[in-house]
Amino acid sequence: MGMVFSERHPLFGKDEKMEVWFHLPGLRQNFPLNMMLLSMLEKRPHYFREGVKIASFFGEFPMSLWNGGRRSPNDQCDAGYIQSAVKSINDKGVSVRYTYTNMFLDEEDLRDPYCNFCMKTADNGKNEVLVVSPLLEEYVRRNYPGFKINSSTCKEIRDIDEVNEELKKDYHLVVLDYNFNNRFDELERIQDKGRCEILVNAVCQPDCPRRGRHYENEAKNQRIMLENRTRTPDRQIPLEPWHCDYGEHNEFATIQSYCTYVSPEDIWEKYVPMGFTNFKLEGRTANLFYIMEVYCHYLIRPEYRVDAATTLLNSMAASRLITVGRPKPSKWQQRREGRFDNG
Repeated sequence: MGMVFSERHPLFGKDEKMEVWFHLPGLRQNFPLNMMLLSMLEKRPHYFREGVKIASFFGEFPMSLWNGGRRSPNDQCDAGYIQSAVKSINDKGVSVRYTYTNMFLDEEDLRDPYCNFCMKTADNGKNEVLVVSPLLEEYVRRNYPGFKINSSTCKEIRDIDEVNEELKKDYHLVVLDYNFNNRFDELERIQDKGRCEILVNAVCQPDCPRRGRHYENEAKNQRIMLENRTRTPDRQIPLEPWHCDYGEHNEFATIQSYCTYVSPEDIWEKYVPMGFTNFKLEGRTANLFYIMEVYCHYLIRPEYRVDAATTLLNSMAASRLITVGRPKPSKWQQRREGRFDNG
């Protein structure tokens, strides 16, 4: 079945502006860069592709026991930072989206004081939670009804009929498994495309056989790392080892050859006309320059990428997020054996 794509999203009338919503990684590691990007969107909107909007920053405040998908760094935020970050993000009209997708939680874990503090801080009707565990989902719905609940890609739902069943549930959005990307005949069968989210830059190889096991490993090690914070160096619990041959550390250029890679052109020319308007950019634990490359690739018009990257780099240098080194001055000295001559 061949797809025919219209020139304009059918949901938008002639006088309505297209809105293409992006979900950006990071509540701690990428927070300064994300806020700079929001500032640039306000001050230099002509840099950005048509209709770009920032829907949420997703992730966790390290180290959160409920966190999943990617492991938190080995530190923890203080209460003041969490409160300030949530307020700063929400004041820009952007949602905080917690990635609480740890699948190995029990009743005792639901009482975790740090995770509950994070939830209470963001319990203002503006924010979201990604879930996998039915136990945690029920707890959040009962105790924090102001949050929008999203179904995570960590569930690895690989059947379109099951996706449609998931969409019948009370989820704000359902993040699709990345293996659906560019399978347009299957995507066309989704009954509520406006409530689906596409992960466009997954680093895993298509049909990675260990993706689920990787999620499980991260969840288990998150708990071990938290317990190790209370132990002396000689009593540390070893982390469960992990090695993957399927591309978890791929460069951005590498993933662009995968059939699961979604290009910016495809977003605007194929996905949006079909009715998809939410897109996730992966990279919570990636380095700063990788994330900046991804942002410029997807969000910025090609003719302004250099200007946008320069603006962000200058902002990061001014904020001392990066340090631009300069050659150290040195006094010229003659060689011991004598003066240099001109030949």
